[in-house]
Amino acid sequence: MSLRVYDTLTRTKTDFEPIEDGKVRMYVCGPTVYDSAHVGHAMSALVFDIVRRYLIFRGYEVEYVMNFTDVDDKIIDRAKRLGIDPFELAEKYIEEFKRNLRDLNILPATEHPRATEEIDAIISMVNQLIEKGAAYEVDGDVYFRVESAQDYGKLSGRKLEEMNAGSRIRVDERKENPMDFAVWKKAKPGEPAWDSPWGPGRPGWHIECSAMNLSHLGPQIDIHGGGNDLIFPHHENEIAQTEAITGKPFARYWMHNGMLQLKGEKMSKSTGNLVPINEFLSDYSGDVMRLLVLSSYYRSPLTFNSEVVEANQRALERLLSALRPALPGAAGASAETLEQLAGQTEVTRQGFIEAMDEDFNTAGALGHLFDLVRAINQARAEQATDEQLEPAQSTFKELADVLGLELKAPEQATSDADAFIDLLLALRKDLREQKLYDLSDRVRDELANLGVVIEDTPQGSTWRWE
Repeated sequence: MSLRVYDTLTRTKTDFEPIEDGKVRMYVCGPTVYDSAHVGHAMSALVFDIVRRYLIFRGYEVEYVMNFTDVDDKIIDRAKRLGIDPFELAEKYIEEFKRNLRDLNILPATEHPRATEEIDAIISMVNQLIEKGAAYEVDGDVYFRVESAQDYGKLSGRKLEEMNAGSRIRVDERKENPMDFAVWKKAKPGEPAWDSPWGPGRPGWHIECSAMNLSHLGPQIDIHGGGNDLIFPHHENEIAQTEAITGKPFARYWMHNGMLQLKGEKMSKSTGNLVPINEFLSDYSGDVMRLLVLSSYYRSPLTFNSEVVEANQRALERLLSALRPALPGAAGASAETLEQLAGQTEVTRQGFIEAMDEDFNTAGALGHLFDLVRAINQARAEQATDEQLEPAQSTFKELADVLGLELKAPEQATSDADAFIDLLLALRKDLREQKLYDLSDRVRDELANLGVVIEDTPQGSTWRWE
């Protein structure tokens, strides 16, 4: 079965065929760094990390670029309010976001270009657009001429005449068309600026990503990713200005993730309706956030609330149970049990690949992993040894790693607490032998309240932290 990918541009799911056999060039829009990133940013970063990991698993060499927009109106405005240099502000949040990516176990990008480091490439691109008649200069500002792109609106499905009809206010009377957008902005007093043929200024937002793509990945890429809030105008404008220069289709596949919603509303810094990544990770592991993303289809909206988070915390605990060692003194499982475990291991691997091949159906892939978890735990309960569990656990860990799950066990209690729990278990054993079941059950229940799970086996009782 071949990998199939949904393309926003064609609105169809087709077989994945990269431009160059065995190699994938992938660009994902990164954040505008004017504040701490929130879990909505985490969702997008995780979605494309999972896509990238699966492509690697399928044998592709992946060149992965994620940019930082480090000069922008939002950065400038916030820096003014705080009374600090805008570059200092941007640098602070770039480093913070990189820490967030590490904490979420997101693979490092091949490159992390920044807008401020691409000024020469941006100016060159603007010059080319002017030379081709696709852009024009007005008093130090340069605008892209949308009417020069005959298929403008093809990504979003909008028609230019409808956009013009819906435009109630002409934002800038100097524009030839209300939908023309800035590729170079004339500097205002006190703002960061660079010299250009049109005077001091800075790049418009959309031109940054086009220039970075051309500089780092070439005139055509395989996958361009981002949130579906970027389809229009950002990605629409990227297509128009890039293809005006190259004359080639910009990206083979446009992939967009759905929005994370808090209490049914899209997350937004402007409304304060968000949860910072730092805040989330202070209470939960990165695996919980990743499971939240994995459990849903990447193109669909994803609800974020305490109930959903707790459900994924419990899901993580179920996954971790597959990695527990054999029961103490395990005598070995029957041939029938081991045959069933081996069969489920193979079914899980095949089902996992089939699910992921169908436009990265992570929820389906995760379901197959849970099937293997149940099989492993059943075999353990039926006396499978560590050696007998190892092949299934190895497959489980391999596939979990494809999804980026670290599956780190929670920190254990101190050795003093361990010794005390062992003592209570010995006391419980004596109580059971004396048929004082009410008291032995009370010991079990009180330990459970403290997060200690007791498992009774024919060879005796064992315990573990929940």
